[in-house]
Amino acid sequence: MENKLVVSHSPHIHGGDSIPKNMYGVLIALIPAFLVSLYVFRFDAAIITFFSVLFCVVFEYSITKFILKKEPTIRDGSAILTGVLLAFNLPSNLPLWILAIGALAAIGIGKMSFGGLGNNIFNPALVGRIFLLISFPAQMTTWPVPATAAATDAVTSATVLANLKFNPDNLPSLTHMFLGIEGGSLGEISALALLLGLGYMLWKKIITWHIPTAILGTVALFSGILYLVNPIPLHHPLIHLFSGGLMLGAIFMATDYVTSPLTKKGMLIYGFFIGLITMCIRLWGAYPEGMSFAIVLMNGFTPLINYYTTPKRFGEVRKNG
Repeated sequence: MENKLVVSHSPHIHGGDSIPKNMYGVLIALIPAFLVSLYVFRFDAAIITFFSVLFCVVFEYSITKFILKKEPTIRDGSAILTGVLLAFNLPSNLPLWILAIGALAAIGIGKMSFGGLGNNIFNPALVGRIFLLISFPAQMTTWPVPATAAATDAVTSATVLANLKFNPDNLPSLTHMFLGIEGGSLGEISALALLLGLGYMLWKKIITWHIPTAILGTVALFSGILYLVNPIPLHHPLIHLFSGGLMLGAIFMATDYVTSPLTKKGMLIYGFFIGLITMCIRLWGAYPEGMSFAIVLMNGFTPLINYYTTPKRFGEVRKNG
């Protein structure tokens, strides 16, 4: 009988990938968005990002060492990445005590309660963000006026999506949305900076194109059809693509290794439904933004998507129901 599996003699070649390498690779890809946040929100952006990372690292170290009685794993970079992504989903004027609660929710509830990295069902940073949004809605939806804005007596401003839904006559230009010269969460404002991060991660093969393309393509197609039927700003596809947390979520959060599907077919299905749910919430929901809720909801469906899209082993019989 002919052998179908051929294994070469040692030494075997290592692919070179590792958890720290990929985690720090994503952090490098986030640098352009961080630089834009510094330009738009000045020192406040650095404060929120620094303390978010600090809180996440301290909480993960403490929970791992003193509660789980295991060797701390903070050197792998995952806690740092969670801290940066959590900060990027927050307004730059958020009080630090609220930020600490969000970091505890992200690490303690979203990550360590499931057993740590590789076991969490939901994206930890989004768990923290949604926890804060539900617990402190006023503070989480009070946006400071960008330092790049023209001189004004106002201290707070509305986001693009809030204006799109409730005050469409007060929208910035598409160029400003693309570059990121407007209010919003720290890391979501510049589509250009986030696309640069996407290009870097694709170049380094940290992620594949399937999930971001499926999400962005679904949003563009869905809103484009509505815009053809009724050409109002609320249906404009470029406004939806360039504003809110769509780019940040599609590129950096929905692509999380642990909480996204394993197969390319599964990734496309997963991305399609994230884009669809996001648009449904944006257009007809109570919140102007729906990206966080869409990703966390589809995180819960990832095991089911894996089950139906992973190729069967030879001779395997799967039971439905």
